[in-house]
Amino acid sequence: MALCWISVSPSNPHHNSIIIQNLSTTPSSPPPHKRKPAQITTSVSTFASSSKPFTESERYPVVVSKRLVNFSIVGAVLSRFLIFSKALASQLLELQQYTDPKEGFTLFIPSSWIKVEKAGATVLFEDTNKKSNNVGVVVNPTRISSLGEYGTPQFVADKLIQAERRKESTKEAEVIAFSERSGHGGLQVYEFEYKVDSTRGGLKRVFSAAFVASKKLYLLNIAHSDGLDDPLDMERRMFLEQILHSFDAVPAT
Repeated sequence: MALCWISVSPSNPHHNSIIIQNLSTTPSSPPPHKRKPAQITTSVSTFASSSKPFTESERYPVVVSKRLVNFSIVGAVLSRFLIFSKALASQLLELQQYTDPKEGFTLFIPSSWIKVEKAGATVLFEDTNKKSNNVGVVVNPTRISSLGEYGTPQFVADKLIQAERRKESTKEAEVIAFSERSGHGGLQVYEFEYKVDSTRGGLKRVFSAAFVASKKLYLLNIAHSDGLDDPLDMERRMFLEQILHSFDAVPAT
C-alpha cells in the first residue's frame, strides 16, 4: 500500500516559483558564493507564509500506523472467533436424537455417552470419561393434565430444591434460573437450572425440564460437574442447553 502522506516533497512547484521570483527581484544581489545564506532564509520564509496547514495524517503519521495495528488486532480476534465457532458447531453436531415411542418423549443426547441401567430411571446416559456427568429421564403417572395445574415455574423450582436438600448427601442447593417454553402442540414445558454441592458428586450444575402429557409427568435431569478443578465453560454449557431445549413429547402411536 502506498502512503502518500509519509513523504512531503520539498520542491512544490508553486513554492519554487515564488522563491525564484523573490530571488530574481532582489536588488543588488551578493555574489553567488555569498548569496547562499540569503537563499535559505528567503525560501524558508516564503514557504512558511504561502503553504497550507498540514493535514492530521501529515502531522501525526503515527496515528494512522496505530489504526492499522488496531485493524490487525481486530482481524486476529475475528479469526479466533471463527475458529471457536467452527469448533463449537462441530461439537454440537455430536448430538443425536433419542426417541422413546412407548413412553412418548424425545431429546438430544451426546453420541459418545453410553446408555446404562439405573433403578427409578426410565433412561440414563453417562459420560464415558466421567460418570457423574449424565442425562436421565423419569416418567411417572400423574393426575394432572398440565404443569400449570400444579404451579408456576418458580413453585416447581422450589419443590425441586427442597427435594435435593432433603437428600443426606446434599450439602447445599441453590436455584439459578427457571423459565417456561412451548413444546409440541403448545405443550407447557418448564425449565430449571440450579447447582448442588454433594458429598457424592461434589459441586455440579443441573439443568432440568418437566412437562405433563397423557396423564404422565416427564422429568429430564442433566447433571454436569462444575467444581473449581473442572468448571463448566461456555462451550459445554451451550452443548448442555441444546439437550435441555430438545426435550419434548411425541405423538402417541
